[in-house]
Amino acid sequence: MGWNLIRLWSILVYGFMFLPVAVVVLLSFNASEFGTFPMSGFSFRWFIELANNEAILRAFRTSIALGLMTAAISTTLGVLASLALVRYRVPGANMISTLLIAPILVPEVVLAVALLLFLNFLNINKSFVLLLAGHVIFTLPFVILVVQARLVSIRRDVEEAAMSLGASPVQTFFQVTLPLMLPAVLAGALFAFTISFDDITGTLFWKPGGVETVPTQIFAMLRNSISPEINALGTVMIMMTAGLPLIGMAVARQVARKRGE
Repeated sequence: MGWNLIRLWSILVYGFMFLPVAVVVLLSFNASEFGTFPMSGFSFRWFIELANNEAILRAFRTSIALGLMTAAISTTLGVLASLALVRYRVPGANMISTLLIAPILVPEVVLAVALLLFLNFLNINKSFVLLLAGHVIFTLPFVILVVQARLVSIRRDVEEAAMSLGASPVQTFFQVTLPLMLPAVLAGALFAFTISFDDITGTLFWKPGGVETVPTQIFAMLRNSISPEINALGTVMIMMTAGLPLIGMAVARQVARKRGE
């Protein structure tokens, strides 16, 4: 009886979480401009209008460029920091690791306001560079956690064997360590891109005037009226934020399987 109640409660919780998402996806294919049930017909009309909306396309380009740059910088810094903290004796390594992971523990709105006030104190205006820096600060801890977990499991004697055979530390990293930790590196990059692409709280504080990402564009559209295009845009974002990690997991497993063979 107890397990049946737990299963029922789990179903109710997941239904409460995901049914609104399912409704958004379903209404994005509604032929009518009014989000009502039953649907008047199945249509890709709102996706076509979405593709012809220059403001939304511009927001998509901004979000993708911002996400790619955030992923590249966060992954590079995360790999270097993980190598330093795991493979070398760094004074105050525990304190440094805590400071690097601290942005996860701080509410994002507090982090966003703190960074904005600090830069205002330095007389630095809002810019795309500030927006990029904020996203890197927020996504870097996720990359470090994923890469460190993988790096700890890689045996040190494998690298020592490569260096004993004449490989330099740089050659050992690129030919031995990096291939072994590649699934974690790819997973960290996908985490960084997805979090950056989906972020709205920090972006609202950091973005300069005239620059809109997809989440802030949706927020701006909701302030005027609820357009069916928002449902289509929400569906596209759901597909990207949910599909990319799934694709990344499949690629990581495939890479790990090939390495095992």
